[in-house]
Amino acid sequence: MNETQPRFDALGGSMRDFRYLPGADLLARVGAFYEWQQTRRAAGLWPLGRSTEQGAFSRCSARTDEGELFNGVNFASQDYLSLNSHPAILETAIETMREYGVHSAGSPALVGNTSLSLALEDKIAAFLGYDHVALFPTGWAAGFGAIKGLVRPHDYIVMDALSHACLQEGAQAATRNIHLFRHNQIEGAREKLAKIRSTDTENGILVVVESLYSMDSDTPDIRALQELAHEYGATLLVDVAHDLGNLGPTGRGFLEIQDMIGKVDVVMGSFSKTFASNGGFVAARGRSVKEYMRYFSSPNTFSNALSPASAAIVGKAFDIVDCPEGAELRAELMGNIKLLRSMLGECGLETYGDPSAIVCVKMGTEALARLASRRLPSMGMLANLVEFPAVPKGQARFRLQVMAKHSQRDILDAVYRLSTAVADARRDVEALESGQATLETIDTDRPLRRPEGEAATISSVDTSAASPSPHAAGWDRGTSAAA
Repeated sequence: MNETQPRFDALGGSMRDFRYLPGADLLARVGAFYEWQQTRRAAGLWPLGRSTEQGAFSRCSARTDEGELFNGVNFASQDYLSLNSHPAILETAIETMREYGVHSAGSPALVGNTSLSLALEDKIAAFLGYDHVALFPTGWAAGFGAIKGLVRPHDYIVMDALSHACLQEGAQAATRNIHLFRHNQIEGAREKLAKIRSTDTENGILVVVESLYSMDSDTPDIRALQELAHEYGATLLVDVAHDLGNLGPTGRGFLEIQDMIGKVDVVMGSFSKTFASNGGFVAARGRSVKEYMRYFSSPNTFSNALSPASAAIVGKAFDIVDCPEGAELRAELMGNIKLLRSMLGECGLETYGDPSAIVCVKMGTEALARLASRRLPSMGMLANLVEFPAVPKGQARFRLQVMAKHSQRDILDAVYRLSTAVADARRDVEALESGQATLETIDTDRPLRRPEGEAATISSVDTSAASPSPHAAGWDRGTSAAA
């Protein structure tokens, strides 16, 4: 490895350190990242790349990216209304595949649409108060494609600094004229817009924000941003990926809560958080925007359209969201959210932002967060660790994702296991800093705990028992397992 390449121990470094690597050999130079990754793996401190064995249920078996098997309560999957295992969703998927096959076999521009995808466009448009919607194969593609499709190199983008990667990368692909403003600071956005318009009144400006930010669980003043955009002749795009369907009296998220249904210039969203499938959409007024997206937004033009099953699943999910059962599921979800946040607080663990399906738990230093994360599999819990550069340095956190069908037992177990792991990790940090232990000896000096009353540990899970039917009462497999 080139001596100029970065080297770190298992508690040091971040992904940012390996974004720009020196060296002429494109393939050889990536070894620096792998060496760091392996260092973290050897110490049990690599939390990414895990997989579930039988699906993302509230309790499930999972494997590390090295193949070690463990069983746990699952707060790492995005299935906010628990529709992944809803009987009507499953039946819709099965019947659609029997009737339509499994593949769209073309892009939306070239015979990839089906009657199901066209019906879904109409359903989303009516749900959000727009007359036209364009579908995309993923939520990421919708965010990237909306910006790349609308913005040209001479245009400008004014964007919240914490906007999702798909939005930021779409901006970078579209123009060099990108202006970031401090998170949720409307006056900062005003300053950027005023500066641009003081020298250029001819070219377009796209203002980009999210309705709910997944790392902080907070939301902007959407009405004020829309008024600001129009004041400066700009267009507002709002990403509703994390709140659409699961927040608001009728499931229309913060657009509904802030009385902005149908009033935002462009709305884009994802189906992967609440609607039990891959895919995304862009909604706007006028067919001209949809048609332009179809032929000038590359993820739409040059990617396969949604599969028939995905389109049908999302359509059925919208039906559930928009009926009394959807309101019941949202109430269950919010009850779980508030209970989890309250119990974490009682255990001295602080959470970010306001109640939403994303409950981010403050850790602080990357070392503490990594040491806590390494203890969770043996404790019987799946939770996603988020660290720099996804969040500011020294502000690492666990992002817990709540499901409507998490039981109270699931929440109790999660709080106990996370709080125990954090307490143990604090003692690990003290032992390492005092020299009483090293990363090589810490497992011997401070063995990983098992969840009380449970025999399942990492690499020793029995997965031979059949999972309960999702058609049973409660219909989420994890709920039955937790009872």
